[in-house]
Amino acid sequence: MATESSVSSRSKSSLHGRLLLCSHGERPVLRTMGTKENYGRRFWGCVYYEVHEGCNFFRWAEPATEVENPEIARMRRKVASLKSRTKAAEWKLMVVAVLGFFGWVGFLYLLL
Repeated sequence: MATESSVSSRSKSSLHGRLLLCSHGERPVLRTMGTKENYGRRFWGCVYYEVHEGCNFFRWAEPATEVENPEIARMRRKVASLKSRTKAAEWKLMVVAVLGFFGWVGFLYLLL
């Protein structure tokens, strides 16, 4: 789940009247999936995700809809694609800015 964009919020984590606890004994937090396949789908995850090792608590917050509107599925894939392209463009822009800065510093050094 490294490619997920997780928005977490603490709330009561009960599923069908049971209290959910991860292997740390903590209440899980509600997050939103950011992967291409399940973009926008909510799930319960360990509060220590990406902080402590050893807990892989994961449970979907709502059951998957068996038949999803194909237009919504297409839009979700498009949003995921645009997000990844935007990240790539931002990275390239940062690299160009850093190279440009060092280029100007080198040019000024040569002038002096």
